[in-house]
Amino acid sequence: MRIFTAALATETNTFSPICVDRRAFEASLYAPPGQHPETPTLCTAPITVGRRVAKEKGWELIEGTATWADPAGLVNRTTYEELRDEILGQLHAAMPVDAVVMGLHGAMVAAGYDDTEGDLLQRMREIVGPDVLISAELDPHSHLTAKRVEALDFAIYFKEFPHTDFVDRAEDLWSIAVETLEGRVKPVMSVFDCRMIDVFPTSREPMRSFVDKIMQIEKDDPEILSISVIHGFMVGDVPEMGTKLLVVTDNRPEKGAALARELGLELFSKRGTFMVPQIDEKEAVARAMAATAWPVVIADVWDNPGGGTAGDATVILAELMARGVTSAAIGTIWDPMAVQICFAAGEGAEIPLRFGAKSAPGTGNPIDGTVKVVKLVRNAEMQFGESLAPFGDAAHIVLDDLDIILNSTRAQSFDPSLFSVMGIDPTKQKILVIKSTNHFFASFSRIAAEILYCSAGTPYPNNPATTPYRRAPKTIWPIVADPHGTERGAA
Repeated sequence: MRIFTAALATETNTFSPICVDRRAFEASLYAPPGQHPETPTLCTAPITVGRRVAKEKGWELIEGTATWADPAGLVNRTTYEELRDEILGQLHAAMPVDAVVMGLHGAMVAAGYDDTEGDLLQRMREIVGPDVLISAELDPHSHLTAKRVEALDFAIYFKEFPHTDFVDRAEDLWSIAVETLEGRVKPVMSVFDCRMIDVFPTSREPMRSFVDKIMQIEKDDPEILSISVIHGFMVGDVPEMGTKLLVVTDNRPEKGAALARELGLELFSKRGTFMVPQIDEKEAVARAMAATAWPVVIADVWDNPGGGTAGDATVILAELMARGVTSAAIGTIWDPMAVQICFAAGEGAEIPLRFGAKSAPGTGNPIDGTVKVVKLVRNAEMQFGESLAPFGDAAHIVLDDLDIILNSTRAQSFDPSLFSVMGIDPTKQKILVIKSTNHFFASFSRIAAEILYCSAGTPYPNNPATTPYRRAPKTIWPIVADPHGTERGAA
C-alpha cells in the first residue's frame, strides 16, 4: 500500500484583528516532507502515528508538508493557496496512492474561502478519483460542511476538551483506515445538525458523561466505528457554523443517522449547561486574595490566543496592581515590541516600559512602569502533553513585585512549564494568571489549590445570542430559543 499524509491547519477567529500570513505558519510549525519531528503537534498526529503503522504493515508512507499556525484571524489568501497547492503538488507527484490520511483543524478561514478544508479535500478527491480512501483527523472546534462530507470517506475528531487525546484519535483514524484498506469494513458517515453553538468542556459534567457514553457505544457495537461531537467554533462567522454529531458506521447509514439524531438531540437538551460558571476580574482577584491554600489559578478565559485573540489583555493584571497584590505571576502578555525592548536592555536592566492592550478595544489599557528584566529566553517553549508549544522570544519582568511573562509568539497557557522555563516556580506563587479557556486544565489542575474562571473585558465575542454574525446561520440556539421545536414535541 502507498499512503499519502500531510497536515495543513489553523483555527480562524473571523473577529480577530490578528491576520495570518506564511510567517505565522513558519513560526508555529512548518515541516517540509519527511522533516516533521518525532513528536506530534495538535493537528499532525496522523503523520507520526502513520509512520509506526506503515512500518508495522510494510506499507509506504509518503509524507507531504506539515504546517500549523496558532489561532488568529483570517488567513492571507495567497498564503492559503500556496500551502494548499504545495500539498496538492506533492499528492500529484505521489500518485498512484491507495489512501490519503490528513491532519486538519477544521476551522480555517482564508480571505475568499469560507471552507478551506472543504476546498482542499475536494481538490484531493479530484486528483485521486472516487475509489481512493480519503480520511482526516480534525479538531472538534471546527465546521463540518457538506463539501467535506462529500469528499471524505470518514473523519475522526478529538473527543476531549482539553484536547488530551489527539494521539489516541490518530490511532483510531489509522485503525479504521487499515481495516478499510484490507477490506474488512466500509466506513459511511451520518451527520446530525444539532442547530446550536455552545462550549463543551469534557473536564466537567454534563459533557464528561456524554463523552464516556459515546466511547462505550463504540466499544459495545462493532458496527459503530466512531462517534464524534463537532463542537463548532462560535467565532467562525461562516455559513455552516454550529454543533454537529457525526457517526461513522460499517456501511449502516440508516443506523448511523438514527444514532446521530438521538445523540444530537440529547446534547441539544442540555444546551446552556456545559460551560464552567465565570466571574469578573474584581471577584476573581478578591477570592484569590482571600484563599488559604495556593496557588490559585485565575484563567482569563476569553483572552485566549487558542481562540484567536491577541492574548495581550491587561484587565486582570490592572486589578492585581490596584489591589496591591504580590506573589502573583502572569503568563503571558503578548507584546513583541516590548519583548524586543527587553532583549535590547538585557537581563538585570531596570527600564521604563509600556506593554499590553494594543490589539483591540475591550482589552484594558497599556501598563506603564519601571520594570526589572529578570530573564530572557529565545524561542521559548512549554509542554503540551507529549508535544512542545512555542511562545517565541520571551521576557520575564517584575513590576510592583508581580512576575510577568511577555511573549512574542501568541500561545495560550497550556502547562506550568510556561512559568518554569522563564525562571518562575509556579508552585511558590499564591496567584497564577493564565490565558486559556480549558486546555490548561489537564496540567494546571495538578498544582492548583483552586481554579477561578474569569470573564474579563471583551477581547472575544463569547455570547452568540448577541454576536454580530453576518454569514453564520441565524436558526441555531441561542440565536433562536428552540430551532428543533423540541419544546412543542416536534423532535
